[in-house]
Amino acid sequence: MLDSKSFRAMSCGVYVIAAQDEDTKAGCIVNTLTQVTSKPARVIVAINKDNFTTGVVLSSGRFEASVLAESAPMELIGRFGFRSSADTDKFSDTEIRIDEAGVPYVAEHVVSHMGVRVLSSEDVGSHMLIVGEVEEADVLSTEEPMTYAYYHQVKGGKTPPKASSYEAPDIADDANGSDASQPSDAGVGSGSTPRYGWQCQVCGYIVEIDELPDDFVCPICGVGKENFVRVEL
Repeated sequence: MLDSKSFRAMSCGVYVIAAQDEDTKAGCIVNTLTQVTSKPARVIVAINKDNFTTGVVLSSGRFEASVLAESAPMELIGRFGFRSSADTDKFSDTEIRIDEAGVPYVAEHVVSHMGVRVLSSEDVGSHMLIVGEVEEADVLSTEEPMTYAYYHQVKGGKTPPKASSYEAPDIADDANGSDASQPSDAGVGSGSTPRYGWQCQVCGYIVEIDELPDDFVCPICGVGKENFVRVEL
């Protein structure tokens, strides 16, 4: 038997990985980043193979790692963790700085950052395991670093689908027996009264309900009611 919940006992953090190849910038959230040697200073990171950021890291040969603080808002985590850099400029509303190698990194709500040169990579299944040498590192604040447990238990956050620890959520069916996260075709073209729901602007989750309660939290990315807009289904 393999109980996937046992992996939750392992300690890990929440990090933003950023990279740039010519004019293409990309960034994503990871929870698997660790130091593996001290001399020379080397780290290893696991990034989903289907993630746009992975390709930019491998093609450029460099990446930045920002250690998120406990103060990091869910909007920032949602933007980097639940959207794709292929069609979203994740850096436009974020304080960024440029390291000595010209790579951007997130500098707000961050404890420290590391500029890393890629040494090797290995395909380990759903993810690429990337080993790199740290060539630049600075402490940016005295805040507490966010652990993955803090993200889940205090922030109420959810695991991005491309994370190494992702488990498919149990989404309850609606009254018609259809997936509540997907609009159905019922009533389309039949002249019936239009149905409405609410869509999360961070991860795209849709819930079919007339009004959202004030304390509503997205079951996918963990943001609140203020990040939802009403949509016709």
